[in-house]
Amino acid sequence: MTTSTLTPPKVVSRDEWLIARKVHLAQERTLTHALDALRAERRRLPWVKVDKSYVFEGPEGPRTLVDLFGERSQLAVYHFMLSPDSDHLCKGCSFIADHIDAARQHFEQADLAFVAISRAPLARIDQVRRRLGWTFPWVSSGNTDFNYDFGVSFTKEDLAAGRAIYNYGTIIKNSEDMHGTSIFAKNERGEVFHTYSTYHRGDEMLMGAFMWLDMAPKGRNEANGVMSWVKLHDEYEPGDQHKHGCCGG
Repeated sequence: MTTSTLTPPKVVSRDEWLIARKVHLAQERTLTHALDALRAERRRLPWVKVDKSYVFEGPEGPRTLVDLFGERSQLAVYHFMLSPDSDHLCKGCSFIADHIDAARQHFEQADLAFVAISRAPLARIDQVRRRLGWTFPWVSSGNTDFNYDFGVSFTKEDLAAGRAIYNYGTIIKNSEDMHGTSIFAKNERGEVFHTYSTYHRGDEMLMGAFMWLDMAPKGRNEANGVMSWVKLHDEYEPGDQHKHGCCGG
């Protein structure tokens, strides 16, 4: 086991630190106001009516997209990378999923339902859920076009032909499944609309642990590669925090 130490960029008096901190605070406020404006613009994006009928497999039986809303008028879908006929479990999707149960006990009180959706069969989904202790709703879209229609799954033919387009322009060459987040809304007549989807780094908004790390001197501590130290939460070993250098001492 090795430990790590931190070298300060500069050591100053408390008064000098306060001056620097206030300069940075002005930049933070500018960014906060810009993000407020961006989020307001996001809420004004046009909607697309979902006319196709999707029937998912859930623990209680078949569920339509409307069913997934429950009593709420908004639905957040996390497109979890879990492919049929594969034992791979994406550590990035799992990292995001570790945040969901804590968050949804709050946002579900603000009229936002949640469900994770994967192409894997329900038995595989249940196996992963029980292993990692998650309780959020999670259904299988394996018998539908849902993942393909919302840009997170690709046929072998499209991959081979260079037609597998992810994140509004990136060509995917190998992976049949990617991750993302989609938002839907339902009106009083039960009509469903697609309002927003984000992919790739857009999903960082869901990674609360990164927000904590971003405030610390080492940031996300990715000197060995993006998310290089991240594991499934049941695979961390005692002392991992020292091995990967995410804590000094």
